[in-house]
Amino acid sequence: MKILRIIARLNVGGPARHVVWLSEGLKPLGYETALVTGVVPPGEDDMTYFAKAAGVTPQVIPQMSREISANDLVAVWKLYRLMRRERPDIIHTHTAKAGSVGRVAGFMYRWLTPGALIGKPRACRFVHTYHGHVFHSYYSPAKTKLFLTIERALARLATDRIVVISEQQRHEINDTFRVGRAEQFAVIPLGLDLDAFTSWQERRPQLRRELNLPDDDMLIGIVGRLTEVKNHELFLQAAARLKELASGDPSAHRIRFLIIGDGKLRPTLEAQAQQLGLAEDLLFLGTRTDPEVFYPGLDIVALTSLNEGTPLTLIEAMANARPVVATAVGGVVDLLGERASESAGYSVCERGISAPTGNAEVFAQALDRLIRNPALRQELGERGRKFVIQNYAKERLFSDISNLYQQLAQTSPAAAEKSDGAQNGA
Repeated sequence: MKILRIIARLNVGGPARHVVWLSEGLKPLGYETALVTGVVPPGEDDMTYFAKAAGVTPQVIPQMSREISANDLVAVWKLYRLMRRERPDIIHTHTAKAGSVGRVAGFMYRWLTPGALIGKPRACRFVHTYHGHVFHSYYSPAKTKLFLTIERALARLATDRIVVISEQQRHEINDTFRVGRAEQFAVIPLGLDLDAFTSWQERRPQLRRELNLPDDDMLIGIVGRLTEVKNHELFLQAAARLKELASGDPSAHRIRFLIIGDGKLRPTLEAQAQQLGLAEDLLFLGTRTDPEVFYPGLDIVALTSLNEGTPLTLIEAMANARPVVATAVGGVVDLLGERASESAGYSVCERGISAPTGNAEVFAQALDRLIRNPALRQELGERGRKFVIQNYAKERLFSDISNLYQQLAQTSPAAAEKSDGAQNGA
């Protein structure tokens, strides 16, 4: 089976790694994949090296950029010509821009054929994966409304299956924002190479040796691109408040903060850290390609995002038995699990602590709770690791996607639209 996989850009983040893992990992199951990508804009790190290391060579369409522009028409035309050449059985798009231009091109590919005149369009199937969504916290209300209108139209006209990576994401996209029909959705969680995180205890000292930090310093880290939606400003505000909470306790360990990742907001965040008095307690480490090293060295992993799909950073943190404090957005809710107790505005859940998105005081209180409770840190870390091992292995991901493709291959386009969504809950 021939798959044409399209993503807007291979910038640092979970979606880039996801499409590479699928492109490489589905080969033994009989799938030939052509990966198509746009270019990474200035200010963002390029992960093309990750694809090449896995033996995947992307085909690049330079006009496929993040923002809406006249270049989108060129990208659609080039994708259409590529589809004519590759003749894929399934077109699988990932992320918002690739989902838009890819499905418009796919619609043209399906119907611009003589057979369409007698009701026999090309038999290609369309799948779109939402790794997150842009329906809040990214753009202005007017632009967000435009994107919603486009997504609803594409779901109706040029999508056989909509893949989401958590049940909470399905609820938001389908129930709250009314994109797609319920029977179109398939819930397929992420999968990753968990073997990389075995024996994490043995690697715990490496980061501290590298940074020349004492073993008893409390290290709190946040991992992600330095962009508005990740809301690092909240992390800095919470860090400053946490310093105040610890200042009156002479027995407290020194708390250090690490920001792992890079992006256009770095100068702004560095200036803010200075203003908040964090210069001696905070390190910007930039982009790292060794999660098997830096996660074990942390005591707590934080996430302050305004909007998320299912953040790979939290899955990797849990795979290393790291306790997490995260804002309750998107698929984070499913990762953390059921609430066990509530205190001071935050919730202690099965596998981490959940906090609201806009309250630095509450986020600091949640971090302080973990700092002062080593037993809770260990308990949440162990539960998180067990959960990830059971649910997020890449082998399970490959099997789920393969089953989805096989189901689509066995149905006509009309039948696919009427399917009962047997993949839901996969």
